[in-house]
Amino acid sequence: MTIMKNFAAVAAITSIAMAAHAAPSDSLPTAGTLVVVPAYGEVKHANDQAVVMLAIEEQDKDKAAAASRVNTRMKQGVEIVKKEDPQASLKTQGYYTYPVYPEERPLPNGQVVKQRVPTAWRVGQYLQVTTTSLDKLPRTVAAAQKVLTLNAINFGLTPETTKKLDDERIAATYKNLNERINSIANAMGRKVGDAVVDTIDFEGSGNYAEGRPAPVPMMAMRMKTADMSEVAEPSFEPGETTLQMQLVGKVRFK
Repeated sequence: MTIMKNFAAVAAITSIAMAAHAAPSDSLPTAGTLVVVPAYGEVKHANDQAVVMLAIEEQDKDKAAAASRVNTRMKQGVEIVKKEDPQASLKTQGYYTYPVYPEERPLPNGQVVKQRVPTAWRVGQYLQVTTTSLDKLPRTVAAAQKVLTLNAINFGLTPETTKKLDDERIAATYKNLNERINSIANAMGRKVGDAVVDTIDFEGSGNYAEGRPAPVPMMAMRMKTADMSEVAEPSFEPGETTLQMQLVGKVRFK
């Protein structure tokens, strides 16, 4: 009799435990919940603008002679670029003059180092060319390289294209925010209609400089005097630019 009572008690306890395990857990209440939702969007566009940096440098014992050759070559280069690409925007900049000193040699002990005297002068100048005529760019650069040197080139987007893409980028990011709010509402077992957008921070990414062309580095260089010989056209691939945006939205459920 005692054995039967013990068996019945064990069976009852086991049945209660199994029932408790099978019962679904209660969902956490979500009324009044404030949810922070990050969202992301991006757009891509083929580059439609190029910033080309051309340069000239001369070296001579006579500073005036070096400067004169730089001035003459730069004037020739400007005329060539204007002829090849009349719509391009030109800007001369970075004119410099540096003394060139002889190599220093160690002196015997006790000797006083004399004041160094320059043996030559290095003079140079840069020409920045901004153009949207990418189809003409190889020919323009090749023509300019008859007298100037190609220092750097950077492809990017025109301000007009950047403005257009910025509108699309905002729309894409806001669309992503709505999609994520839908997913979060479903995960919480709530209806999207129960959610009210409290705050949208479009400056949540910190990427405020996205899409602006990177500044072209200015680097001093040593060059041989241009000889006006023909130069083969270089090959350029403009590529594309990707503009990204992040925002943070705060959504409150009723």
